Amino acid sequence: MIEAHQLVKTYKNGEINVKALDHVSLSVEKREIVSILGPSGCGKSTLLNCLSAIDNPDEGKIMINNQNILEMNDKKVTKFRAENMGFIFQFYNLIPVLNALENVELALLAQNSKIKDTKTKAENALKKVGLNDRMKHFPHQLSGGERQRVAIARAIVHNPSIIWADEPTGALDTKTGNKIMDLILELNQSESMTFVIVTHDDRIATFSNRILKMDSGRFIKGESQ
Repeated sequence: MIEAHQLVKTYKNGEINVKALDHVSLSVEKREIVSILGPSGCGKSTLLNCLSAIDNPDEGKIMINNQNILEMNDKKVTKFRAENMGFIFQFYNLIPVLNALENVELALLAQNSKIKDTKTKAENALKKVGLNDRMKHFPHQLSGGERQRVAIARAIVHNPSIIWADEPTGALDTKTGNKIMDLILELNQSESMTFVIVTHDDRIATFSNRILKMDSGRFIKGESQ
């Protein structure tokens, strides 16, 4: 499903060039849960941004569902991302003046989803993450775990084939983080979704089918797949 070859990404830090990605290659199969594990600053979030077409590498090739996303123009890559990908972030990124249902509906409206289908699809997504009775609650009325469940519902509402998760439990306590990972496992099985998770937490990585360890812009020897 995902193939990346020899990705290079360099940033300027004053007069110094910092190689965030140093010839990184990997592959991810359909329905896998893969964790990219490493310390802060090792390049894992840069890799996630490149794989998800939020950013472009300086060199390399990225194939997703047999399509080269680096050859797409801005309009096409935006459409491809909207149709095929969902995103989960560490700090939820919910809109505080919208309730849980409206936050999820907004993700569909941004894709020009038919208005009549939007509410039903959003309700179904919230039911899948166990928030049947919290749909009308605003973010400030929800616990951290509940807010992350809303964020997950928003990520899955359009049935993407790939979910990118950047430190999805980073703002949660251990018990709540485990529940969120259990939910990810459940969605992986029931919805056949592929998850690529960036984390610095060894414990969270153990929920994955496979762990790729990063340091200094590359996979640790023997860990690249």
